[in-house]
Amino acid sequence: MESEGTNVLKLNTGNPGRFGFKLPNPVRQALALHIDEAVPYCDVRGMKDARNVICTYHIGRGLQGIMPNDVFICNGVSEAASMIMDALIGNGDEILLPSPCYSLWSNNAYLAGGKPVFYRCDPLDAWNPDLNDIESKITERTKAILVINPNNPTGAVYSHETLVAITDVARRHNLVLLADEIYDRLVMDGLRHESLGAIAPDVPCVTFNGLSKSHIVCGFRCGWMVFSGPKGELDEVKNGVMKLASMRLCGNALTQLVIPAALVDSESTQEMLVPGGRLYEQRKATCEGLSKIDGVSFVENKAAFYIFPSIDKSKFDFKDATDFAMQFLHEYHVLVIPGTGFDWDEDIRFRIVMLPEPSVLSKAMNDLRLFLDGHRV
Repeated sequence: MESEGTNVLKLNTGNPGRFGFKLPNPVRQALALHIDEAVPYCDVRGMKDARNVICTYHIGRGLQGIMPNDVFICNGVSEAASMIMDALIGNGDEILLPSPCYSLWSNNAYLAGGKPVFYRCDPLDAWNPDLNDIESKITERTKAILVINPNNPTGAVYSHETLVAITDVARRHNLVLLADEIYDRLVMDGLRHESLGAIAPDVPCVTFNGLSKSHIVCGFRCGWMVFSGPKGELDEVKNGVMKLASMRLCGNALTQLVIPAALVDSESTQEMLVPGGRLYEQRKATCEGLSKIDGVSFVENKAAFYIFPSIDKSKFDFKDATDFAMQFLHEYHVLVIPGTGFDWDEDIRFRIVMLPEPSVLSKAMNDLRLFLDGHRV
């Protein structure tokens, strides 16, 4: 469509730099001042200064007993997810993943020869995971539970009670916790994000984080993982990750130069999340627009910049979520991802990425209203 001259509003991908978000000055300065340090290969785990700061950051978030050598800096959380799955999951092993789920995790489980088993997150309970469903799906092949909090695609922040209960399940069934917490700095409305590994220091846990969204450096591919929990329990997995890290020699060294400056720069991130800040106002414009559409319901996100609305199938002529998304694209030139792209098939849902300016999002929500009015039954 674009090659034919059609302008498409892309609400499908979380890429802030494409929508006018700027690189924070501390990050820019760190890169400029230290660029020569990135010329040679660095430690396969990552640069020492960067790992020291990451370790300090996560100690501040409550992780106990961790050291810089428990940190592996990767080319984004994407590479970290691939490494951990290859090191942890064997053929036929099962891993519990949330539904809806960011497909990075389910795809890497498949590639590692494992079997993704999806537990349900409940839109009627602010998208918190269904604990009974988690418990019911554990088998002798289950190796780990993945928790994406704050969540993509729903933007939910899980309750303390839910997180405690999940760690209890892992403890009782001797499972590894995998905690994708890359949006932990993008929490709104005065809520406090709790790190899963901090809640249960006696349970083996691998925490994933990075700078892509909080500091607008998606293209830098800057992510990491941190091993925590009882000493020795994850040594075999960590050794596997070490071998995989060694095979690619090192992560992007230019990226690692900015980590110390970024992790002490909370101001540039926080200013986006309060009234008047871009992420706050973009959420407001989107939710106000959605609330005016009969037949659409949603749970307001509390973090990140995603929302996962549903469409009342009985009121419209769509066959499924993909049919809805494709027709919206071709009729109004707005691109969203159908819920099936996140392993969700209970109803017709779609993810909106709220990154354009508020005025653009307001128009997009009005276009959605007009589009849906043309498909009512």
